[in-house]
Amino acid sequence: MELRHLRYFVTLADELHFSRAAEKLNIAPPTLTVQIQEIERTLSAKLFARTKRSVALTPAGHVFLAEARNVLTTFAKAQTAGQRAGRGEIGRVEVGYVGSAAYTGVLQEQVRRFRQTRPDVDIHAEEWPMDQLPELISAGQIDVGFIRLPMAPPRGLQLHVLLWDHFCLASSSSHPMASTSNPIDPSQLAGEAFVTPEQIAGTYEVARRGRFSPRVISAPGSLLEVLTQVSLGAGVAIVPSVLRNIVQMPNVVLSPLAGAPIRSEVAAIFRAGERSPVVRNLIEQLVATQPTTI
Repeated sequence: MELRHLRYFVTLADELHFSRAAEKLNIAPPTLTVQIQEIERTLSAKLFARTKRSVALTPAGHVFLAEARNVLTTFAKAQTAGQRAGRGEIGRVEVGYVGSAAYTGVLQEQVRRFRQTRPDVDIHAEEWPMDQLPELISAGQIDVGFIRLPMAPPRGLQLHVLLWDHFCLASSSSHPMASTSNPIDPSQLAGEAFVTPEQIAGTYEVARRGRFSPRVISAPGSLLEVLTQVSLGAGVAIVPSVLRNIVQMPNVVLSPLAGAPIRSEVAAIFRAGERSPVVRNLIEQLVATQPTTI
């Protein structure tokens, strides 16, 4: 028995008239008669009591009608769900991010916009170490990552910049450089102890400009841990400038660096040949987003 048999049966049960039911189904009345007979043979039960003047459901027909309607309703729901999934309107997206992407608000804004247009998509966001995100995306465990550049994307992954930022100096409020109103020249940081975040490019660019090798005493990665160690006087750190607007860590002063800004971007990273419609929809939103500047 096929799904069409159930449709034929339910339509006839609603109309209780072979000609009207056949017209509604866009088939000939004799064809409908044959289809109903096939159902009855399959079930070994009479579903309709027929006379020359009337058609009525038998007790078995009433029971079968309730179940047939349930099957058709369930199929319609499954069909709708499949169509919506095919359009990327339902499903799940796994998002990975580094802390500095959340501090900028880029992560929150992209998720908010996506949920506005596709409220039935489940977005699960989790913080990950930045060096693990590309591998997790390549392996399919994460769909989209929010990272801080520079980073060379592995083969098969693409990047799209969402925000332009630059680095600044974090020092404890008791540090001699914390009291100056002038930008800190990189050469002044020679001999300092450095606490490094996940994105170490800023630290090494400061060292290059100052013509020294950085003495890294700790590399906790997380910006919260970095600032905590700085606040305890463990050392200084080169951190994203966005923190100057949003983080007020006790005993921490954020100072500008002298010279040309040391650029660092927040970007989305994702699979180049993404197959999931729901993930592709998020990627399309990301790629259509013009970078902003802090």
